[in-house]
This record gives sequence, C-alpha cells and structure tokens, in this order.
Amino acid sequence: MPSCLAAAAFSTVLVAAPAHAGSPADLPVSDADALSYALSTGVGVHNAYEQSRYPYLADALDSGAAMLELDVWTNGFGFGWRVAHDTPFWNQNNCVAADTAAELRTNSRNQDLAGCLSDLRAWHEANPGHRPVLLKLEMKDGFNGTGGRGPAAFDALVARELGDALFRPADLLGGHATLDAAARAGAWPGRDAMAGKFIIHLIPGTLEQDNPFDTLWTDVEYARHLRALKAEGAIERAVAFPAVHHAVSGDPRTRYEDAGLRPWFVVFDGDAATYAAGAVDTGWYARNGYLLVMTNAHAVPPAIDAVNPTEAEARARVERLAEAHASVVSSDWTSLPRVLSTVLPRG
Repeated sequence: MPSCLAAAAFSTVLVAAPAHAGSPADLPVSDADALSYALSTGVGVHNAYEQSRYPYLADALDSGAAMLELDVWTNGFGFGWRVAHDTPFWNQNNCVAADTAAELRTNSRNQDLAGCLSDLRAWHEANPGHRPVLLKLEMKDGFNGTGGRGPAAFDALVARELGDALFRPADLLGGHATLDAAARAGAWPGRDAMAGKFIIHLIPGTLEQDNPFDTLWTDVEYARHLRALKAEGAIERAVAFPAVHHAVSGDPRTRYEDAGLRPWFVVFDGDAATYAAGAVDTGWYARNGYLLVMTNAHAVPPAIDAVNPTEAEARARVERLAEAHASVVSSDWTSLPRVLSTVLPRG
C-alpha cells in the first residue's frame, strides 16, 4: 500500500462536525475527503456509550469523533444484547432507542444494543453524508450461540437496524478472495465514498479473555463465520470486521493456529504505547492497507491527562500517532470536540 501518498499530503485537516451545543460547528473542510479511508487518521472515544462521557449517544455522534466504542454482553443471566460496562445483567448506557432525530435526547436511556443501533440510524438519517464512523464493539463475554446470540443473529440484528448505512466486509472484498487480498490491493474506498457509512469492528472482551472455560473468542468465532459465509456465497450477510487484539511485533495473526483464518483479519487494535515504543513496525500495517486502532493514546510517554489534556497536548499526540501509522487514535477526550474532529493523512 503506497503510504508515501499520505506522507506527501501530510497537513492537519479538519472535517466539519454537525452543529450541537459544545461541538465545533462550521469547521474548515479541506482535502481530507480525497484521502483513502485506509490512508487517513481519525480520533476515537473509548466507551462512548457511558453516561459519564456523554449524556446521550447522539452527543457522541455529534462530537465529530471517527470512532465510538460500545461494550456488549450476551450471557444467559440477562435478556438480549446488553450494553454496559460492568453491569452484565442489565443495560446501563446513554442509548434511547430513537426512531427519529427528535427522540435522540428525549426517550429513556439504558436501552439494549438494538436501541443503540436505532439511535445510530436516526442520527444517520438526520445527517446524510456524515463522516465515516468506526464502531468498536467489545464483546465483553463473547458471543452466546446457544442462547441465540451468535454471529448470525448479530448480523441479522445489525442489518435490521442499520441496513444500507453499513460498510460491510463484502464492500471491501469485491472480487478478491479474502479481506487480506482486498486490503493489500488498496480496495478501501476514499473517505468521500465512505460518507454516510458506519463500519464495525469486533474485539474479544475482558471477561471472555479471562474466562478459562471460554475457548472460542470473538475474533476467531467471527472470522470463522466470515470464511463460512464466503464459501456459501453469502458474504454480503456479514456486518462486521473481526479485529486482532493487542499490540505485538511481527504479524500478530500468526497467533491463530488455523492459518486459513488469518486472511480474514484486516483490522488491528492494541495499546498505543506499545505501538509507539519502536519494537513494532507500524508501517507494515499502512503498507498493507490494514486499519490500526491505537488505544489509550494518552498513556504514550510522556503521558498526558486521559480525560482533560490541553488541546495542544491532545493535538500533538494525535499528530505523533498519525505519523506512526495509526488509523484511529483513541482516548477519553470528550471535552475536546475540535480534536475529535481532526482528520490527518496517515503516516
């Protein structure tokens, strides 16, 4: 992937965010939309569904952030797909299950995943042509196929709520044999072509990874699902990209013993400090057209405040990690909408 294109264009550009109290209206727009999605760097918000971060999910969407994170629970001790941080049996979030934009800040909060997706749809319809938004879903305790909450049910739920607002694996795949082949061939569209789209990537959850009885994590389960759908000629049903979690040197997909799964991973998600330390060749991700989400950006030495750094500190951190080939720089900078709206050429 010709990352030199990004280097040649490197300059700070800002993408307009929808007007909303506390958000930057009428930001200048430059040539950011001309960049390939894979050759740009945006800024994300960790756990954007929490009420302590934003009163309503619509506020997170209005912030201009390039990525928003939701935590999802599927265990059998509660009903449906719950969205919460540390309450696995019920919903605790800022989603309101809006059917229209008028309901985005009037309905009751603490809705399930369908309610959060409904908010996304209502906001999408009120903001046609919005920036592409990456939705990071941490499956806290993994999928629950025996409880009716496996990958196929997930696809059906998300497709029902978001439909044509999704950029799906099939959209990247095109006529290529695998997602890896498509990414390395430069198949990611430009940001302008991605306008009005949500992209979903999935990571294994904290409880799932700590559960000694869980031997099938989200990344492997959904990658198997993608491969099976492709073999069936039904890849268009898939709604999400499985992500390789945690930053390590080399090709982290070698952790998967089934080598046939490796080409179905083109999204990578891990700790920014590890990526920035120098032992990981982050240019490898950019050269191959892979998306690289760098989390906990504030903790990269010298550490800055996780929630309320100065705007200059946060901007400098975003610029540093964009040069290190991040696709998304993530932290909890909810008080800095102008930083959240920043889009830079990558690398």
